[in-house]
Amino acid sequence: MPVRRVGLITHQGRPAAREAAQAVHDWCRSRGIRCTDIDVWAEDRRRGSREEADAAGDPDLLVTLGGDGTFLRGARIAAVNGAAVLGVDLGTVGFLTEVPAAEVTAALRAVHEGSAVVEERMTLTMRASRPLRIPSEMEALLRYGRGPALPPPRVRPETTEGEGWGVALDVMALNDVVLEKLVRDRQVAVGVYVAGRLLASYSADALAVATPTGSTAYSFAAGGPVLSPHMEALVFTPIAPHMTFDRSVVAAPDEPIALRVLPNSGQAAVSVDGQLRGVLDPGDWIGVFRAPHRVRLLRLHPTDFYGRLRDRFRLTDAPATAVDGPAAPFFRPETPIPPDLAGMRLPPPAAAR
Repeated sequence: MPVRRVGLITHQGRPAAREAAQAVHDWCRSRGIRCTDIDVWAEDRRRGSREEADAAGDPDLLVTLGGDGTFLRGARIAAVNGAAVLGVDLGTVGFLTEVPAAEVTAALRAVHEGSAVVEERMTLTMRASRPLRIPSEMEALLRYGRGPALPPPRVRPETTEGEGWGVALDVMALNDVVLEKLVRDRQVAVGVYVAGRLLASYSADALAVATPTGSTAYSFAAGGPVLSPHMEALVFTPIAPHMTFDRSVVAAPDEPIALRVLPNSGQAAVSVDGQLRGVLDPGDWIGVFRAPHRVRLLRLHPTDFYGRLRDRFRLTDAPATAVDGPAAPFFRPETPIPPDLAGMRLPPPAAAR
């Protein structure tokens, strides 16, 4: 994809990110490509995704320099205009960013010449019983020591009024949508519906609905399963529930999940990819389901997801692995692939990892 307009999001707290940002600007300048810095941590006010994309000149490539949190901010902007996202890895435990800072110029060249690998990831969107809002007194508390919150999600034009379907919200989640309690001494009570049927009622600290990409984020930390990011599914995970059934539920991508705040509950906060977007009262509900659009991630090489999972969590550091010896003689991409494995997703050759 020839690059014409670049939007650059830099984690200013990391010196290596600022150095990489200079390399991106230099590369763009040498080719006459417009490169616009996007400040998603603005101290004065936060803008919605569409506003950020317009202010940056509607970029066709978003480059993020930081960890997964920085990447998620770029993905939110890229989703509104179909831009691709190149995540430069400066984090510690992330799964979304893969390009090393030292290879940012090579990655930009690969994208520009069309040799980069493009991965598409499932995203989530929402409907709600009413438009989301954050009470003014709560926003003042949230701003203490940090910038303002994102503006409330817009109501999309396809909203069906008066027919019980709620309002369609302009929301894109690459990782998860989380409903959580607002105060420590009062859990949130929620009725959970899967594909239109009541599954269970929970009293819990929070309830998360994640994509496969987000299965290694908050849902994983709460004991949820790890899903391959190449599949499509919704993962529902209760967090610290006060009930016997505390397991995750993996639903099909066309099975929406609805969360209704019960009358005996306290207020609940709605977070999208870690960003607070609204507060629900008892009786309110949200519906979370697969979005029609997907996020395009750019890589230098095919993703070695399981290798990254192994390395990030040090899965082979246990003492028992010392006697395991070399890997089993299976999946050797350096040699011709047998006919019965043709079409399988295999690990990339060692030289490409």
